[in-house]
Amino acid sequence: MANNTNMVCDLKTGVCGAAGDEIMEVIDFNHSPKAVHLYYVTDPICSHCWALEPVLRRFVEQYAGYLKVHTVMGGLLEKWHGGPIDPANGIHKPADVAVHWREVGQYSRMPIDGTLMIDNPVQSSYPPSRVCKVIQKKHTDAAALEYLRRTREALFVYNQNISDTSVMVDIVNNLGLDGEAIVNEAEGAVGQQLLLEDFGLVRSLGVRGFPTIIMTHEENKGVKIVGSRPLESYIDGLKKVLNLQELQPKPLPPLSRLLGREKLLFSKEIEVMYDLDQADVSAFIERELSPEDYDRNEFLGEWYITLLNK
Repeated sequence: MANNTNMVCDLKTGVCGAAGDEIMEVIDFNHSPKAVHLYYVTDPICSHCWALEPVLRRFVEQYAGYLKVHTVMGGLLEKWHGGPIDPANGIHKPADVAVHWREVGQYSRMPIDGTLMIDNPVQSSYPPSRVCKVIQKKHTDAAALEYLRRTREALFVYNQNISDTSVMVDIVNNLGLDGEAIVNEAEGAVGQQLLLEDFGLVRSLGVRGFPTIIMTHEENKGVKIVGSRPLESYIDGLKKVLNLQELQPKPLPPLSRLLGREKLLFSKEIEVMYDLDQADVSAFIERELSPEDYDRNEFLGEWYITLLNK
């Protein structure tokens, strides 16, 4: 996906890129992982990846005991050029993205502002992708995923240009890491090499659209699930990989622990995590949290809670 000649995004399939004919397919690989590996192929500016956040968090939260998660950068946008980027969605220039992002946000209820792409557009998704890879190499996959989440919040909610050096440094600093050192390394040869390695992995996995989840086991077989799908799709995929009728999910964390870790949660994310109806979320939060622990805000018709610093 390193060349962005066809950055097609589709609301029904939940894919940024080419979905193909199958939502889920059994696949074969020529390497032998020792456990079930989950490859999450994504990009910092992928709107459908933002839409997937509630389901992916729930899936990894409950089935992490079966999985080793790897975050893989796909290279959705190297740079803007004179031709159409995503003609199916009428995207020829950065400003066209704002309308499409709003549609994805409304459809998924993971809202996206998007006006940044009119006023101060992201010119490339490669810089934040390289930062993600450096964090992954020097720290952990979990740290890379946290960086990716904070980056998407900065872009989709707070309208910050995540390809700007100062913004990237600030996001990394807020993770408790050395933002200047990591971003400097990401902007050099090391960051570019790590990104190119991911592009090679993406090609070998046969991925053409984001998000794509691939799960493999020790017999070199697995499943590939393309697009933003319901939770049951990923559970069924894991059952196929393990050849099991039933899985043993971990208990759900208390909301206090989840918010303490995530810092910001949209109503949709709470609904998905705890199997709640939208109308029941407010009462659930009031039961689970003390008023001094969180703040409630609204964004584009969807409300969210943030952890209060004490």
